[in-house]
Amino acid sequence: MLGDSIMAWNGSNAIPDVIERTLNRQVISRAVSGAQFDNASRLAGAVGFDIQRQYPGGSWNWIVLDGGANDLGFGDCGCGNCTAAVDRLIAADAASGLIPSFITRMRAESGAQVIWMGYYAGNGKGSFKGCRDDLVRMEARIARFAAATPGVQFIDSEDVIDPADPTVFASDNTHPSVKGSALIGTYLAQAIAKRSQSAD
Repeated sequence: MLGDSIMAWNGSNAIPDVIERTLNRQVISRAVSGAQFDNASRLAGAVGFDIQRQYPGGSWNWIVLDGGANDLGFGDCGCGNCTAAVDRLIAADAASGLIPSFITRMRAESGAQVIWMGYYAGNGKGSFKGCRDDLVRMEARIARFAAATPGVQFIDSEDVIDPADPTVFASDNTHPSVKGSALIGTYLAQAIAKRSQSAD
């Protein structure tokens, strides 16, 4: 599991822990709150704040990751005009950019099935409100990339997070509550189980 605070939130009840308990399989999480997909700081990247550098290499059955929001929110565009930042992560062709290159490399090196976890819509009260249009654009491209790439799935956490339900959000109205993490983790675990059964 690689990613940012959405993945890492809620301590031992974070999304990776829910997946581990649901599937009864060992899950290793390297997700770090505040991580960007591409962090220019060598020092920050070395301690987990660069999602690409969270990847340890080696052989894995599954790799699940998210990312990109902090690149827009904390990056040069600051949730404003982020078209260039989105294009750098994944271009309009949905086949080039940092995200497709990274996923392709992980697949080649590890042999893993890869799931990209899409972000959910916020309740309009938290941070990243101004990023919504660019995140939707970015994830639409990632979904297209996944649909065209064997071994890659796009699973949208928005499918199980109702923005009108306050109980799925933490007190900051941005991150998932324990209930929210449970819903997302269970949904991802079901996708993994389904794909594993079809492979058998």
